[in-house]
Amino acid sequence: MERLSSRTSRRSVLAGGAAAIATSIAPFSIGRAQASKLKVGVLLPRSGPQAQIGIDCQRGADVAINVLKAKGFPELEFVLGDTETNPQIARAQAEKLIDQGIHVLTGCFDSGQTLAAAQVCEQKGIPLVVNIAAVPSLTDQGYKTVFRNFPTGPMIATDAFQLQKELYTAAGKAPKTVVMIHANDTFGASQADAAFGLLPKMDMPYTFVERISYDPTARDLSAEIRKGKGTNADAVWFISRLNDAMALCREMVKQRWEPMGILSSGPGWYEGQFLQNLGKHGDDVVSFIPWYDPNKAMSKAMTAEFTKQFPNLQLNTNHAHTFEALLIASDAYKRAGATDPAKLIEALQKTDIKDNVTVGPGVKFNEKGQNTATRCSAIQNRGGKTPTIFPAAAAEVKPTWPMRGWDKRA
Repeated sequence: MERLSSRTSRRSVLAGGAAAIATSIAPFSIGRAQASKLKVGVLLPRSGPQAQIGIDCQRGADVAINVLKAKGFPELEFVLGDTETNPQIARAQAEKLIDQGIHVLTGCFDSGQTLAAAQVCEQKGIPLVVNIAAVPSLTDQGYKTVFRNFPTGPMIATDAFQLQKELYTAAGKAPKTVVMIHANDTFGASQADAAFGLLPKMDMPYTFVERISYDPTARDLSAEIRKGKGTNADAVWFISRLNDAMALCREMVKQRWEPMGILSSGPGWYEGQFLQNLGKHGDDVVSFIPWYDPNKAMSKAMTAEFTKQFPNLQLNTNHAHTFEALLIASDAYKRAGATDPAKLIEALQKTDIKDNVTVGPGVKFNEKGQNTATRCSAIQNRGGKTPTIFPAAAAEVKPTWPMRGWDKRA
């Protein structure tokens, strides 16, 4: 009966009947509505190739507990799940968390895993607040339970091009050719598709000379770097994950490939483990990514709590966007006044948060459940830190461009 009634509830939402969903899933939701805390399923890749990133995301959730409570938001209770970096397991874990009585799900960092969880949430009528996932189809399918504050692949690519223009203008030197090297997973492929599709419209000073895809779980990426180097492109644009980003950078050093610059529009190249393990060879990389605005009041509270809990770590987008996903869920719960799925979904649809942490004017979802106003920043690796270089209004340091040779770094 539970599976049948949850499907009925979804039809009710699609028909616009918030009251109908409460009636149709009454046995399933009354217990949720009577809860004193918002029970949030935090579904992340805690094992497998993306485990370190999943651990980072959880730290952002941990920081949110104290900050949101101090800001007057209702208390949160976490129920943790592990996707094991596998979409099929993400689906099974989403079902398990819902069976355990969660009121809202957040996750899953990876686009493929998030798509799998989203299907379950839509079937069950449980809201999904996406922390990180860029594939456009996530909010293009007409789902009524999915809410994403993270930019889509085309949004990231558009911002990457615009921020690159600022970089090249400020430095007075631009590449004429670029080679794209990207992971062949859902995120990497969709990001690369977006970049190649947008390039003719962006009036950039360069052309793409080649597109090279690779398996992000591969142990040896020497052939891909050799092929990229062989194009003689002025710059290289990577769309990677953490482990493969480290392998790619090491291979570039080994093969003495020194282009004008290394560009990235994905995770990996700015993360703490990358910075620590690569040392000086990790410097000068420029990442165009969704980031946090250090000047916002909520960002300052988040930063202070993060430093308190993790004094030896550096705040990044994994922390910030997971933090903000919990802010969004807690804000909806506060306004809804109940944990009933239909009321939470209705509240999420009306979200209008100005005091947030990420770049952009705030959090507000369109009819697809997408925040179209969220923006990216350009950050550059500098001695184990990742200061913002663009947009100019948020810049902390001036850019180093072109990048220095491997042997010319302190």
